[in-house]
Amino acid sequence: MRSGRVIRVVFGLSLGCFVMVIFYFNSSLRPASEPDSDRSSGQRSRRSPLQTLYDGVQVEAAVQVIHQGRRELLEEACRSYTHKRRVLIPEDLKHVIVDDQHGLLYCYVPKVACTNWKRVLMVLTGAAGSIHDPLAIPANEAHVPGNLRTLSEYSTSQINQRLRSYLKFVFVREPFERLVSAYRNKFTRSYNTAFHKRYGTKIVRRHRPDPQPEALERGNDVSFEEFVYYLVDPATQREEPFNEHWERVHSLCHPCLIHYDVVGKYETLEQDSRYVLQLAGVEDHVSFPASSKSTRTTGDMAAQFFQNISPFYQKKLHNLYRMDFLLFNYSVPTYLKFT
Repeated sequence: MRSGRVIRVVFGLSLGCFVMVIFYFNSSLRPASEPDSDRSSGQRSRRSPLQTLYDGVQVEAAVQVIHQGRRELLEEACRSYTHKRRVLIPEDLKHVIVDDQHGLLYCYVPKVACTNWKRVLMVLTGAAGSIHDPLAIPANEAHVPGNLRTLSEYSTSQINQRLRSYLKFVFVREPFERLVSAYRNKFTRSYNTAFHKRYGTKIVRRHRPDPQPEALERGNDVSFEEFVYYLVDPATQREEPFNEHWERVHSLCHPCLIHYDVVGKYETLEQDSRYVLQLAGVEDHVSFPASSKSTRTTGDMAAQFFQNISPFYQKKLHNLYRMDFLLFNYSVPTYLKFT
């Protein structure tokens, strides 16, 4: 009688353990792409952008191949040119914008259509309220801190979960075209008085022989040559980090520490933006604004700005931006004279 009771107890314990093992394996095998608890319940049945990307559905095969090639080139360049690995810290993630509703992480790079991407994300996240047309959002409003959340604002566990399960994308541009674009926007436009005061006066004081008192006070007539001297001067970076408008992409977005699923390029902006929106399943709800600027900086325009830069300083500047050329597969511009 007693032995029968013991057998029943043992059987009950065994059954309980078996159920617990089944529960454990079911929970541990949950896909990494499944949203966490702070995602809305209405999104859980929808395919995540990451699933769509790696399952290879709902997007053009030719576009898939292009982006797979870019990912592979970036990974190979990271293996070849970076040797010191380190752990990401919140400071590294201040440029990574989070869209929890759609499972997106976007690292914004100034002068690479980031205003329009912020507008699109304001529409997608609801930060734009009832506005559905990105271009209806004023450009300055797109850059207001707090309108969009960045990954640095989350806890470590929340950061890791999003890095594993969200679609991570970045848009890049030929480094010297981006640099000339930043110079033109920040130093040749009369309305950018804050930049003139903050950086222009310093550049004039350091890199112009016998500057006039007005130039020292206003800093509104910085030449491109003076801007280059400022960038390559070792004292500049010893003082403070570069401004984000001319900081290197690899320093803003850490592409060898963050595995970006999509590397969009300014040169194929409309195609690549449409691809991201297709992966997110929102291409019918929001469109990326088409560029209508006739004044956008081109390679020919960049070549004109570099005409008066000596080969010595061209070389120093290229060395400064070398990693961006290598990581994103940009060739050394043919107009440079040191090659």
